[in-house]
Amino acid sequence: MQLALTRRLEAVWYTHDHPMRWVLLPLEGLYRLAFAAARLRYRLGLKRAETLPVPVIVVGNISVGGTGKTPCVIWLVNELQARGYRVGCISRGYGGNAETWPQRVSGDSDPAEVGDEPVLIAAATGCPVAVGPDRVQAAHALLADGRFDVLIADDGLQHHALARTFEIAVVDGERGLGNRACLPAGPLRESPRRLNSVDAVVVNGGGWGEGSVFRAELVPERVVQVAGDGQRTLEDFRDTVVHAVAGIGHPDRFFEMLKARQVRIIPHALTDHAPIRRSQLDFGDGHPILMTAKDAVKCRAFADDRYWSVLVRLQFKDGDGDRLLRCVLRDL
Repeated sequence: MQLALTRRLEAVWYTHDHPMRWVLLPLEGLYRLAFAAARLRYRLGLKRAETLPVPVIVVGNISVGGTGKTPCVIWLVNELQARGYRVGCISRGYGGNAETWPQRVSGDSDPAEVGDEPVLIAAATGCPVAVGPDRVQAAHALLADGRFDVLIADDGLQHHALARTFEIAVVDGERGLGNRACLPAGPLRESPRRLNSVDAVVVNGGGWGEGSVFRAELVPERVVQVAGDGQRTLEDFRDTVVHAVAGIGHPDRFFEMLKARQVRIIPHALTDHAPIRRSQLDFGDGHPILMTAKDAVKCRAFADDRYWSVLVRLQFKDGDGDRLLRCVLRDL
């Protein structure tokens, strides 16, 4: 039901002049008004953003759905760690049902408790991670336990309670900003003008954007068994029938990546952050099951040797990664 509703909304958001956009226009107006009122409290000084004793880099987006934000966080953490920086990461922990917050996260944490993306970030980087609806509290939980040179806030562009040193917005270069309308008439969390105020715009794939954006794309790195030590490449699955499972904001991106490498897929799209049960993946055959890394962390407890996680990395074009790092380091 939720996936079907999401697909219908996306048809409105990414179709030029879809008639339903005008039906949803009054609701968009209410959303914009509520968002503007929340932000105005900070501009008028009625509420104050807290400045932490270390620099804070926010990586987020202004649209809902998958843009490649988490791979960008992982790339940035790894690059800073390689240069000797002590990096911590904070996140909302979306989808987590922990009874108390904030929560510390490791690569072995339960995604049902703390959210799938924080577990993925911790597993991919070894970076200390803390999550909670209040990112300021999550940050203080990290700072109380160790020394850090910089904190990276995953998905925090709209979290005004936390002051930040540098902002990175990630945009899906294939879908862009859709019809440029805000929720629910369009995919945007805030006005397109917001991109003019961030410090860097990373465009993931496609041809959207112009000027001084930083261009990158997601490329498959290797395919690893979810439960086991097996490692392969996508080329090893060429001409092989597989079940492709994607519970991310833009499942078609994952499916197209597999098809581009001649993997014969049976697609299974799930809603973003959806919990996964063993019964959902009982397809009644022996075909391999290829899934995103974000989904794989939710299947570790019941995975068998058919389950494979496709690991991807963010690869920048024409030196844009080095250019972005110079901008970030200049402000640290």
